[in-house]
Amino acid sequence: MSAISFGNVWKSFTHGLKCRTVLHGISLAVRRGEIFGFLGPNGAGKSTAIKLLLNFIRPDKGNIVVEGLNVGTDRFQDYVGYLPETPCFYENLTALETLNFAGRASGMSGRRIQEKAPYVLQKLNLEHAVSWQVKTFSKGMKQRLGLAMALLHDPQIFILDEPMSGLDPLGRRLITDVILELRDRKKTVFFSSHILSDVERLCDRIGILNKGNLLFSGVIDEIAPNGSPLEDAFINLIEQHNRDKYV
Repeated sequence: MSAISFGNVWKSFTHGLKCRTVLHGISLAVRRGEIFGFLGPNGAGKSTAIKLLLNFIRPDKGNIVVEGLNVGTDRFQDYVGYLPETPCFYENLTALETLNFAGRASGMSGRRIQEKAPYVLQKLNLEHAVSWQVKTFSKGMKQRLGLAMALLHDPQIFILDEPMSGLDPLGRRLITDVILELRDRKKTVFFSSHILSDVERLCDRIGILNKGNLLFSGVIDEIAPNGSPLEDAFINLIEQHNRDKYV
């Protein structure tokens, strides 16, 4: 059984009298214990797919399954840790208070939060800022705190939307190491990114989305064989699809 699966998922949005389809029957599976990169240019539909996966919005047609549970009808959230592209916080809370809030929202006991919070803050290099208010954090620190919130309840699946956004090289290396450690612990990581070098380094398999269509799903060697750059293969695939759409 896959950790995550999309089955013929369609989604459209209505603006006034116009209806725009943003996902065209996408089907893909993410295997348990793998790192899966979800790629595509701006406006491809990646964020919409992630919102559907998290049950923030509902598909027009099709089904999404997480660990054998149907998104939209079954409770699956306990299996998932989520990092949005731009995490939002209560800015007057401290880092520790933020993790207390996140832990309680995830159903953790106070004792378990006390045990886990120092560990995840140390792992994300935030132990020095435990009593700082979040409003004093840099963008990179907020990004790392958002990942700490996702890690806290130790879920089986991590959904990370642009996890390297706003990070300096040291921050990117730190997040990279955390993601690889999650795979070593047999966790599943589904993440979107525009930084293809990170994708090449981290991912077991990838999916490429363009204009709401899934163009490719598989191992990187299938689309960029013999060590050729993923960026070149990615651009060629997108450009060919764009040309085909207008022929």
